[in-house]
Amino acid sequence: MNEILQYYEQSNESARLHSGSGLLERIRTQDILQRYLPPPPAKVLDIGGGPGDHAGWLAAQGYEVHLLDPVAKHLEQAARFPLAGIQQGDARALPCEDQCVDATLLLGPLYHLPERADRIQALREAHRALRPGGVLCTAAISRWASLLHSLVDGFVDDDAFWPVLQRDLLEGQHRNDTGNLLYFTTAVFHRPQELREELAEAGFSNIQVIAVEGPGWLAKDFDNRWQDASRRERILTLVRQVECEEPMLGSSMHLIATGYKGLL
Repeated sequence: MNEILQYYEQSNESARLHSGSGLLERIRTQDILQRYLPPPPAKVLDIGGGPGDHAGWLAAQGYEVHLLDPVAKHLEQAARFPLAGIQQGDARALPCEDQCVDATLLLGPLYHLPERADRIQALREAHRALRPGGVLCTAAISRWASLLHSLVDGFVDDDAFWPVLQRDLLEGQHRNDTGNLLYFTTAVFHRPQELREELAEAGFSNIQVIAVEGPGWLAKDFDNRWQDASRRERILTLVRQVECEEPMLGSSMHLIATGYKGLL
């Protein structure tokens, strides 16, 4: 965990969602949240909410948002938003009462818990915090994200990255011992079915796995397309059309799984 904390202290997570394919990730994540969250002023617990981009967006819509994150730098950055609460903490031991929120977000912690038992514990904690009928939205990194990313950005040719990529593909366990921040930090990469199974084991029902970026981030000349409103909308329309198609899930860098507490 120290390695992960150091990575986020050194990197600029607050800027990641505002350039390149991060723009698509941010808009699509908010698109999905808008569809699955109960209407404001519902109470939302944003677990591992980072510097608060999504929390701030939800607060601006009238949600009561409480953000929890282990990184001190992120808590300082999140303070720029009018959130109901900001607290340092661990997704595996939430500092809250049972059945206290209408929705829980796990948009970062799950893929930084390489041990399955820890992921189940974090999901059970999110389940515990939910009121009956409440919804969870949790993010995961696709099993094939580093393969696609390395091909698109060219670092597939970096001999130092090759063993990292091979382990990603074989085990879904990402370890970066290169010292290059571009190659991320300790993480686990999910297959869609693995994500479904973990939510089910933690007690969630009505589980849905959705592609966040889908194949949209692979569009030729993405940055210029995104700046053009009509071309940007075409990308978003196409991604929405295939967001739940099983064969297309693997084209997405990120997945979001939704599940409910106590619904059949």
